[in-house]
Amino acid sequence: MTKEPTDRIAFLGTGIMGFPMARNLAGAGFDVRAWNRSRAKAEPLAEHGVTVCGTAAEAAEGADVLISMLFDGDSVASVVLGEPDLLPLLAPEALWLQMTTVGVEAAGRLVSAAAKAGVGFFDSPVLGTRGPAESAKLVALASGPADQRDRAAAVFSAVAQRVVWLGDGYQGSALKMVVNSWVLASTAAISEALALAKGLGLGQELFLEAIRGSQVDLPYAHIKGSAIMAGDFEANFGLYNAEKDSRLVVEAARRCGVRAKVAEAVSEQYRTALEAGHGDADMAAVYHAAEPEAGTTGHD
Repeated sequence: MTKEPTDRIAFLGTGIMGFPMARNLAGAGFDVRAWNRSRAKAEPLAEHGVTVCGTAAEAAEGADVLISMLFDGDSVASVVLGEPDLLPLLAPEALWLQMTTVGVEAAGRLVSAAAKAGVGFFDSPVLGTRGPAESAKLVALASGPADQRDRAAAVFSAVAQRVVWLGDGYQGSALKMVVNSWVLASTAAISEALALAKGLGLGQELFLEAIRGSQVDLPYAHIKGSAIMAGDFEANFGLYNAEKDSRLVVEAARRCGVRAKVAEAVSEQYRTALEAGHGDADMAAVYHAAEPEAGTTGHD
């Protein structure tokens, strides 16, 4: 579906993921008005045709589509539904594409708020990190009204390579919790395997070499493992966000009665790394929660 030149997008949150997403939307021909709590982080978007706004209300005024790409459910609620409430400022028949990872409980509250305001709502968190966001190759997990999917799809096509269409509630956030449980645990497991290799006096590269090409090989292990061994923790997806997401997974599991002991242990590892001061580093910095202390490496 082609978009109309008048389509105006209010984009809220220009962090690691949001910045390239807003840039890609402008590159696709949308009239993008962006807001970020720290304006300095959004300012470079002006070079890409994005109008940088001083307030969220300024960005939302008359917008056909509102995209929230913030930190968590509370931040989305405070910015979009606070003072002023942004939903009445939108254009008639506007859509709200809620792309922040907020968890199932907050997603339910946001669905209700949008319905009360008469705004078409798509619960649509995304899969991917900085790289996929920059190359418009995210995967959107979208649930929302079926009769408005074409309009939403035109926006998703500028930031995502694929959309997984779900129901009309907050199944997008539910599926994001399922996927995150795997991604977060995998990163922690890769980190612990490398830490264990070091603790046993082995070259860490031997772990990746041993699994290479086997049934237990995983491309993700080589991506994160190589970064850890190189000491490259530049944030593609920040540990601060990963720790928040790990808590949301545990909360989701408890809500539906799942005994997620692995998820609980994984969340504790991310919290340990966060408290050690690695919040601004990549999520792979969870490695520091497992890394052996100096003088304790080796084996009998």
